[in-house]
Amino acid sequence: MDIHEYQAKKILSDFGINVPRGGIAYSPENAEYKARDIGGSRWVVKAQVHSGARGKAGGIILCNDALEVAQATDKLLGKKLVTNQTGPAGKIINRVYIEEATEIDKEIYLGLVFDRGSECIMVVASTAGGMSVEEISKEKPETIIRSKIEVAVGMQGFQAREIAFNLGIETDLISRTAEVIIGCYRAFSELDATMVEINPLVITKDKHVLALDCKMSFDNNALFRRNEVSELRDKSQENPSEVYASDRGLNYVGLDGNIGNIINGAGLAMASMDMIKLAGGEPANFLDVGGGATPEKIVKAFKLISSDEKVKVILVNIFAGINRCDWVAEGIVQALEKIDINMPLVIRLAGTNVEEGNKILKESKINYIQASTLEDAANKAVEALKQLEGK
Repeated sequence: MDIHEYQAKKILSDFGINVPRGGIAYSPENAEYKARDIGGSRWVVKAQVHSGARGKAGGIILCNDALEVAQATDKLLGKKLVTNQTGPAGKIINRVYIEEATEIDKEIYLGLVFDRGSECIMVVASTAGGMSVEEISKEKPETIIRSKIEVAVGMQGFQAREIAFNLGIETDLISRTAEVIIGCYRAFSELDATMVEINPLVITKDKHVLALDCKMSFDNNALFRRNEVSELRDKSQENPSEVYASDRGLNYVGLDGNIGNIINGAGLAMASMDMIKLAGGEPANFLDVGGGATPEKIVKAFKLISSDEKVKVILVNIFAGINRCDWVAEGIVQALEKIDINMPLVIRLAGTNVEEGNKILKESKINYIQASTLEDAANKAVEALKQLEGK
């Protein structure tokens, strides 16, 4: 789960990291008031969307008086911001963050992520602040500093200071920079984050260390024990289908193809998508209904898949271990009684109570194509699509 910049800054400030003064605004009038309340003579108006590269897309505007702040806010609110991270669909700006402008002396990139190879948290830092880590890796790889944090001992003071030294931080600010690095680690580990990124972390001309921009992402599977984090979720910034799925206990990722999938188990879902590709088709989604897929979950899955206008064929592939094929078959029948599916439907059941499941499907008189194996199901789904398109 991603959160907005202003939310991430509030979290990091709670862990002892300094951020510029700022406030959130939902209207031009409110933005002008916020600017006057913050004080100063220059402000930055930042679009609050779940994406990086906002500045390049026109989502960050520097203003020299409070009236300009109101005008910039009016320009941004309601606009669809398209960046290289949002894709062509973009994201709607529903709020902006008004922040005092900062006189910058030095910019640093600082990020913490999981390194699954070493099973450690990895600190990634660079003197090329303001650039994305992808750009840094490509254009200035020699500036990248990596440091693994051992799980058993956590981030140590000497380790944070070593990173600060390697970044060329002047001696008087080494301790403060190390405190920022440790604060990021504490936020990462104590809140079940999957990423903490400050870009840039700046040294100001008056020798303060500030998090000028930051992003945080969190482990969805840990949100049940992090109410203070889950409350920060902004569903308007997420794919509506993925929101519908997650709220109903389904694991869903939308793709660009036209063969919809309803499958139990992430491994089987990945294998099914591979088989569709090998058969010459394109999967429209990854949808895992889980090992304990009940008839109710199957109904919800059909509602989700059928709402996707790209989907032309639906493939149901169930291998029942802890689940039962007869339960899945009942769910399919219930779904088709409630939802009008006007597209080819390929069903492959295997495992526990497969005979009972197939019997339920046949006796229901629903219109479907039966498949016996994973390969057979993928081939029949692609063939049904070709027939539909007249190829």
